[in-house]
Amino acid sequence: MSDSAVLRAADVSVSYGDVVAVAPSSFSVHAGELIAVVGPNGAGKSTLFKALAGFIDHQGDVVVHGEHCHHLERQAIAYIPQQSDVDLRFPITVGEVVLAGRRRFHNKRFSARKEDHDIVKACLAQVDLSGTEQRSLSTLSGGQVQRVLLARALAQKADVLLLDEALSGVDVMHTNELIKLFTSLCEQGTSVLVSTHDLGLVREQFSRCLTLNGRIIGDGAPNTELSGSRLDAVFSRTISSDGAS
Repeated sequence: MSDSAVLRAADVSVSYGDVVAVAPSSFSVHAGELIAVVGPNGAGKSTLFKALAGFIDHQGDVVVHGEHCHHLERQAIAYIPQQSDVDLRFPITVGEVVLAGRRRFHNKRFSARKEDHDIVKACLAQVDLSGTEQRSLSTLSGGQVQRVLLARALAQKADVLLLDEALSGVDVMHTNELIKLFTSLCEQGTSVLVSTHDLGLVREQFSRCLTLNGRIIGDGAPNTELSGSRLDAVFSRTISSDGAS
């Protein structure tokens, strides 16, 4: 049986000892979808993204292009962490960060070619950071760091982008520009999942919303999932150590 989903999570869960961070959750993502992931702080959004990208151990299945990934490297998925998770003390330039996205196209002895450097420039231009290749990452604002990490994902040419609070700390002008970029990427077949606390933005700019608080609670149109009793359930629901709510 064929699986048309680009990404499918089947009862994916994450536990740390007796603590359940994400209880079994299932959903599918198809090519070209722009999806908001909404939930309160500590709801498990970052944990779910890291599990989908293969960065942490999990239970359940992650299926990419119909293939069960288990714990193999998932090159078709790019995870962009929260800006607060980035160690800005590490001495690295903007160009070096974005160039890291090209490693998947080379062997272990990665030696960048002109094509790679050209792609780095093009990806930085897409996120409005042209000419910053030689700047230290530590000199950038939080919003600029987010855009550098997005440029790295673009250089990786991933089919699925998992953006963890990618719009946090970004001003209104650049938020609108990034939404346009996400939409453009989706039109080209890339699937984009964005975790965010901005419910107004989700209602205005997204057609699909996953709500999460310890597990996936809702999946549908934002105006449905982010209203009335459904919204109250997302922000009041708690999860116990055995996964029960």
